[in-house]
Parts: sequence; C-alpha cells; structure tokens
Amino acid sequence: MFRTLSLAAAAALVSLPALACEGVTVSDPFARASTIMAQSGAAFMILTNTGSEDCRVVGARSDISNRVELHTHLEDDQGVMRMVEIEGGFVVPAGGEYLLERGGDHVMFLGLNRPMAQGDTISVTLVFEDGGELEFEVPVDMERMGAHGHGHSHGHGN
Repeated sequence: MFRTLSLAAAAALVSLPALACEGVTVSDPFARASTIMAQSGAAFMILTNTGSEDCRVVGARSDISNRVELHTHLEDDQGVMRMVEIEGGFVVPAGGEYLLERGGDHVMFLGLNRPMAQGDTISVTLVFEDGGELEFEVPVDMERMGAHGHGHSHGHGN
C-alpha cells in the first residue's frame, strides 16, 4: 500500500504544470518605515526575469504587518501625489527588469506588528499570477534613499 501511495504522489508531482515565473530573482532589496513610530513601511528592490515569459506579480505577504499591498504613487486632479494599490499587480517582462523604488511602485506594509529598526531583516513573499511564490529577506535600512540607478524598465499598473 505504501508503494501505491508513493507512486500516486510521484505521478501527481509530475503532472503539475511548470511555473513560468521561476526565473524571477530579487536584487538590491531594502525596507524603510516613514518614522520610528510609523504604522506603515515599504520595501524596494529590482526584480529580474531571466525567463522567456512575462511574470505578473499579483500580491505579497509578510509577517511584519497586518496587510501587505502592491502600491504606486499617482497624481490626483489637484496635483497631489498619493499612494494607491496597484489593481491586478504588475508585470516583470521576460528577459527584463522591474524596479520597485521610492516615489514609484513598491511593496507596502500596512499596520506594522513591530517597529522596522535599522539592521533588522524582514521576510517577504511575492505571489505570482501563475501560482508561484518567491520568498526572500529584506534588510531594513532607514538611511537609504533608494537610488537604484538608471536603465531599468519600469511601468505603472501594468
């Protein structure tokens, strides 16, 4: 009986579809809170897709906060910049990069469960449309301004 269950489990694994977003990696991540007593914070990074298919990031998770959302900055009718959730996530293009940066798209932590202190590390999981997930560690750097440089493709609300 054990052999039958093992063969059935192996067959089930073989029949699972390959996840298209396995080629996505994270580089240069860091996180910040707006102030020491802040109830929210954000993470920034460069996402690189070495795969041959676009990968849509549709969500994120972390135990640092009650809610985690994908956010961007948009200008309203009065010219005021405000942060809003990106409906439907964003696409990391095949063979390309997607920049999450201050003043642009980012991972937002809402309702912090603990302070984000200089030198801490936060576990973050990105969730992809194809069902794949990417878990990684993000160092908290309250002094960093977030200049990732130029030359990275970047879109809003793709």
